[in-house]
Parts: sequence; structure tokens; C-alpha cells
Amino acid sequence: MHPDLTKALAVLLDGVPRKELATAAQKLSAGYRQGATSGAITTPAQALAYAVARMPATYAACTAVFARLEEVMPALAPSSLLDVGAGTGAASWAAIGQWPGISVTMLDHNPALRALARKLSDDGPLARAEILSGDLKVEKPKADLVVASYVLAELSEAQAADAAVDLWRSADMALALIEPGTPDGFARIRAARAALIAAGAHIAAPCTHDNACPLTGDDWCHFSQRLSRSRDHMLLKEASVPFEDERYSYVVVTREKVSLGARILAPPLESKPGITFKLCDENGLRAQFVAVRDKEEYRRVRKRGWGDLY
Repeated sequence: MHPDLTKALAVLLDGVPRKELATAAQKLSAGYRQGATSGAITTPAQALAYAVARMPATYAACTAVFARLEEVMPALAPSSLLDVGAGTGAASWAAIGQWPGISVTMLDHNPALRALARKLSDDGPLARAEILSGDLKVEKPKADLVVASYVLAELSEAQAADAAVDLWRSADMALALIEPGTPDGFARIRAARAALIAAGAHIAAPCTHDNACPLTGDDWCHFSQRLSRSRDHMLLKEASVPFEDERYSYVVVTREKVSLGARILAPPLESKPGITFKLCDENGLRAQFVAVRDKEEYRRVRKRGWGDLY
């Protein structure tokens, strides 16, 4: 995570009994399994437990998405960010890491999460961020870049599509939507993607085209970001390994059209004869085999991985 965020979390955790934190996290997990929403977070202890458990993964996914946006549009220099459903501000921290100096507005309906987002931001690069009460339904201010990370989960596909178009109206340059890398998460992203294209947006990532999504059946588009776990993160997650793989689905749309090649949609399959890539481009899905004996091409692509441009 951003070093200033790590430091701010450590300050807030100082003196907090870890048993109390773990109990709060377990209650939240049980509530989510029973269908509770972020409204179940009502106390500072619950908000802090949520931040320790979820901020690292959300930050990692958002950082990866913003890096993909900069990769395809290096000249894009957003000066303002609107983080809708910001929670404790993970996406905002990821944005400030990608574009230092970006002006940030966070919007969230939960007062406990807003209060913690303010505490985490007070002494760092987000000290001047605006943190406002609101959700997907309120009238939103405009910004160069709008992000909604992990906030469409309670919506149907049709509602997610409508919400995406509404968010697009607030984006002067780009809109990023990030959801869990599950079939349901991808279904919402795909519905949002189609509605955004119909509204005149252009796809910047992960797709390299504005055509209809070629995935069918049980296949879904998602990616993975590995992150390290702190001791407290491991405690709250009841984890035994010091890392986590966050699976996420996303789409980034822009006002300006970009020309790209193909995206690698799965871990490459390596064998003695060569490497096979699952690719998606404007012509649809295809498998691309690169033989070891084709030394120049093999050297060019052998380090390309899941989620990279081919």
C-alpha cells in the first residue's frame, strides 16, 4: 500500500486490542455472508477492522487498474478524482500514488467509514481531500477521473448499467469500474460496458476494442493481483500464508478513443515447444502460440502475463 496509508493505519492500530479487532472483523464477515451491506459498519472498531481486512486488496486492484489506464494513455493527466462509494478511501490512495497531486473528492453514505477515511487522510497527501456524504443516487460533482470500486455489488445487471451511465456523465476524461472477479461481478461489468459504449464511451482497458464482448457461457473476464499481508491482515483474515491474490473484474472507459492490440485473458500456458496465450482483440477470442524456436518473438513475449497487453 501507499507508505503514508500504511503509516496512518499503524498509528490508528496502536494500542487497539487485536482480539477486539478480530471479533469485529468476524462479525462483519458473518453479516456479509447473511446479505448485510456496508451499512452494517456502524462503529469505529468495525470501520477499522474493515480497513485492515479490505483496504490492501482494494488498493492493489485499483493500483493495477490505474496502471493499465496510464499504460494505454500515458498522456492522460487527470487533475481531479471523484471516488464514489469510497469507503475508507482505498481507490483514492491508489490514484494519488499513480498521479501525485490529483485533487480528490470521496463520496460515501456511511458515516463510520467517512470518519475513518478522514483520519487516515489527515496527515498525508490526501489531507486536502473532500469527503462528502452521498452514494450512487445523489447528484455528483464532475471530475476528470471517476472511479467506483466494489460498489455495484448490490445492483442487478440492468441497475449497474444505469449507474455506470450516470457516473459517466460526471467523468470529463475517464471512468473506472472495478468489481470482484467472480461471474456475478463480471456480469455487472459487462452490462455496464455495453451501456457505456452505447452512451458514446470508448474502452481503454481491459478490452482493446469497442465491439461486443466475445465471452460466452461459463467464461468470464477477470484478473489477479498478488499483495503481501501484514500480521494484522493475516490475523483478521485468519490466514496462514503471507500473501493474497485479489481477483477482480474491471472496465475503464475514456472520452478519447485509443488503438490497442490484444489483451492476455488468462495465465499463459508454458510447454517445451513454446507458450500459448489466450487473447482478446477486436476480432474476438483467439489462442496465440509462440514457439521457442521463433527466438525473436519468443524473447519479446515470454515475460508477458495475465492481464498484460500482447
